[in-house]
Amino acid sequence: MTSGDFSPIDDPQDRDGGYIEAELVQEPDRGRILRPPPTHGRLPGISLRTRRKKLPLALFVITCFSTFWAGVTGWLPGHYLTLALLQHDAMPMRRAILAHWQDGLIYAACLLSILLMHEMGHFLVALRCRIPASLPYFLPFPVSPIGTMGAVIGMAGMRADRKEIFDIGLAGPLAGLVVAVPIMWIGIQQLDLTSPCHGPFKLGPPLGVQLVLEHLGAGGCDASDGVWYSQLNPYYMAGWVGLLITGLNMLPVSQLDGGHVIYALFGRRAHWLARAFMILAVAYIVYNQDWGWSLMILLVLLLGTDHPPTRDDHVHLGWFRTILGLASLAIPLLCFPLTPFKLVN
Repeated sequence: MTSGDFSPIDDPQDRDGGYIEAELVQEPDRGRILRPPPTHGRLPGISLRTRRKKLPLALFVITCFSTFWAGVTGWLPGHYLTLALLQHDAMPMRRAILAHWQDGLIYAACLLSILLMHEMGHFLVALRCRIPASLPYFLPFPVSPIGTMGAVIGMAGMRADRKEIFDIGLAGPLAGLVVAVPIMWIGIQQLDLTSPCHGPFKLGPPLGVQLVLEHLGAGGCDASDGVWYSQLNPYYMAGWVGLLITGLNMLPVSQLDGGHVIYALFGRRAHWLARAFMILAVAYIVYNQDWGWSLMILLVLLLGTDHPPTRDDHVHLGWFRTILGLASLAIPLLCFPLTPFKLVN
């Protein structure tokens, strides 16, 4: 996920690690020269920026532990934490780690691979376009069933033109899918839909996964209604979360990846598409009384549904990017389940 003008790289006092941009400037009677970086203050024509390293690394390590913890607890971390607090004993937690450490490692490695590939897709393309960007910031969430809230990079989005914002926005989801799809395929192959259907929740499959399950003709419980907790495996869970995050990021609003893409495709007309989408999303939540997405809707409304203008909105995309961008609009339809979690009474 990219976040346009959120830029934790702007602080010149941060010495965790950095890079310096020196720009060609015109000096009277001297022609074009490359100024060296200043030692004190800022000189015209020089952009001094520092990219933080310690905080992204610390958040990544914490997210490794939080996703591992989600995996070893069978995606019920809150249950084990509650038991430990009520019993004043960490034995349930230790037993979970000893019994299911392999599931935890597989889940954490697979999910973090998807998230890292997604964010590095944004980061590397931003560097190629010479757009200042931060390293990925992973967001741990140890009490969540999935162990994380995803990841984000900050970049100076206003410096990108129409073509560059398209490339940066779409690079992340496509890179993430390169890892998420094979992991999901392994998870589907390991699903045992003939096992008893029970557990505290079901996972609603994305349309793309549902079509694959129907094609394979898996027996047992109806997978179109959801995969039960008792049938999950760490590969399927990691792939499901990866597809969920990819589909969520490709929603055509604000400065989400999908917002970058539709603005590059349609310009200011994308504002009307984003507003129409938000109206439909609110109507869906109210009609189905599915309040789980209310916080996400509120966050988007606070950020603003409209994408800001690029440095140059008149750059020609070309036929390949146009076709690719239009095709990418199917990503949320195929990857994003309308009802992700279905609690079972």
